[in-house]
Amino acid sequence: MTKRIFILDGHPDPANERFVHALANSYCEGAKEGKHEVLTMRAANLTFPMLRSQYDYEHEQPVDVVQTCQSALNWATHVVILYPLWLGTMPAFLKSLLEQTFRPGFAFSNESSGRWPVKLLSGKSARIFVTMGMPAPLYRWFFRAHGVAALRRSILRFAGFGVIRTTFIGSVGNLDRKRAERWLARAREYGRRAK
Repeated sequence: MTKRIFILDGHPDPANERFVHALANSYCEGAKEGKHEVLTMRAANLTFPMLRSQYDYEHEQPVDVVQTCQSALNWATHVVILYPLWLGTMPAFLKSLLEQTFRPGFAFSNESSGRWPVKLLSGKSARIFVTMGMPAPLYRWFFRAHGVAALRRSILRFAGFGVIRTTFIGSVGNLDRKRAERWLARAREYGRRAK
């Protein structure tokens, strides 16, 4: 089944040698091979202000870049978010973009349905790729992947996302060519299958 896929490359460094960029490109290539429709956005190429108050979050009109991101999220049936682990969680630049994007009235309604706000992005799936310097099992089991858990629960699930898969890629600073190619091939296959 053909899906509409939005790929958000969340690495704030525009340098092409970043492994996150290669993963995003491989996923995109696989998705196109699988005949899926694809939109991509690279956070490193964006400029937007940071939110500084609750009033701004709830009432300020999002800038054009944020509206473009919101349009892509609305359009997509499957969303892919990729980023490097910085201090146990996503880079502040990506977090700032998500704060701007997942606002009341877009991601959820201020009107509640029972105890919880109405989820406005229901029915979508997601894949999260996280690269890190430490071994992935250490982050997953010892640190309990707390930064990714926040993205999954407090942002994506809160907005209504259903199936959310996560791929941890550890020790990226020591990736040899063979292992890097295996990860890129895996990302390409995920893209082909829209998983």
